[in-house]
Amino acid sequence: MSGAPAATNGTAFADDSLKRVAEAWEGFTAGEDTLDGVRPEILTSWYRCREEYRVDPRLDQAPPAAPDESAHSIERDVVFTELGGLATSAAREVAGLDGLVTVTDPGGRILAAWGSQRLLHHGADSNLAPWSTWSEWASGTNGMGTALACHHPVMVRGPEHWCRAFHPWVCAGVAVRDVITHDPLAVLNISCWKTPLPDMVLQWLRNAATATEAKLRQRAHHTGILLAAAFADARVPPATPLAAVDPAGNIVLANTEAAALLGTPADVPAYTPTHRWIAQLPTLPQLVRRAIERARQDPQWAGSTQVFVPFLAAPVPVSARPVSAGNQVIGLLLAFGSPGGNPPFGERPDDSLLGATPARAVPSRVVGMRDDRWVMLDPCEIRFAEADRNNVWLKTDQGLLRAATRGLDRLEQQLEGKGFLRVHRRFLVNLSRIREIEQGFKGTLFLTTDTHTHETVPVARRQVPHLHRALGL
Repeated sequence: MSGAPAATNGTAFADDSLKRVAEAWEGFTAGEDTLDGVRPEILTSWYRCREEYRVDPRLDQAPPAAPDESAHSIERDVVFTELGGLATSAAREVAGLDGLVTVTDPGGRILAAWGSQRLLHHGADSNLAPWSTWSEWASGTNGMGTALACHHPVMVRGPEHWCRAFHPWVCAGVAVRDVITHDPLAVLNISCWKTPLPDMVLQWLRNAATATEAKLRQRAHHTGILLAAAFADARVPPATPLAAVDPAGNIVLANTEAAALLGTPADVPAYTPTHRWIAQLPTLPQLVRRAIERARQDPQWAGSTQVFVPFLAAPVPVSARPVSAGNQVIGLLLAFGSPGGNPPFGERPDDSLLGATPARAVPSRVVGMRDDRWVMLDPCEIRFAEADRNNVWLKTDQGLLRAATRGLDRLEQQLEGKGFLRVHRRFLVNLSRIREIEQGFKGTLFLTTDTHTHETVPVARRQVPHLHRALGL
């Protein structure tokens, strides 16, 4: 990152492409949809800002950050320490570019900033400073917030920012992600004022993220060994299906009985995150995440619920016990029972794991409406559900019906445990009815549920990893 280009006046810089972007920004913020000259990742971010987050493009300062109430992890400590060192060294070069370096937490809250005094003062005018929030939902398209939404380094130049007040800035950011859950842990960002950043900054950010995630991968390998040791020490009755899972719901180790339910190899430990097994239970990742959250809130917590097992076509009791290293929850032991039986560990049922009590988690019927008639549907008859504000429309084997349930969130809760997955803020799809998967532009996906009518369901980019896990891809 050497060789500072000359600064330019105004917000458009000396670049005709950015002048076209500025014109497109004017039209898009006025409600237009057909745009030319805007990079796909920027246009996608603009859509999120306008349609989903409804960020005011006239915003002139990032809002103050709310208190951080999320659980603090060793992984985050490792990342903040590593990125702090990288940011300090980068700040020496960025000062020569008349720029600044920031590190944010996973919510886009700036934790620290380094750089030239002039740029630190400029940044303060826009709240580009510690304890302000630069997530997309708070401050629109920008290097930090858009990096949180992407899995690669991003550069946001001048009028590519969603808010007009930030158009004088050029920002480049990269998110460092948990190597198990792939959730963002922090962002490293470099910003300049009315000065282009050198292209090599993106490669430098990529290398910084890769080096930091390599240290997380070493720690994850160690926690895999600890989970396998807890599995070996578990005291359960003979022939009890038992598995050790990481915080993303991936299988580290399963005995023969559990492997048959999960659809994974038996008695094969997978210490490294990239080698862990994906269970053929669509609701397992969600169950595990909720159990991990409960265990982090209450170190003594243990609970049970039921999970629908496609192999048996029936709900099965499952008990969850957290596994900790020091004061950090690193995974769970899951013990499965027989259909209709009692939880194997004997813990009391926990309604929060699947969003409903075990007895009511799997509805036998979904009510659809056609004119003034109620139509009783088996969930397997529903190919997908689409939200239209509070109305939900069901594409079913009996035609298009309006769901009696108002709101897609409520329908999603009703169908938990029946093999449905939220793939988009407007779509809930029956995984068993997917017939084809089509790749679209820049990694987008479309699911075909009926090859005769070619009806398709879009998959939001952030949901693609969840879809891959659910389908075992």
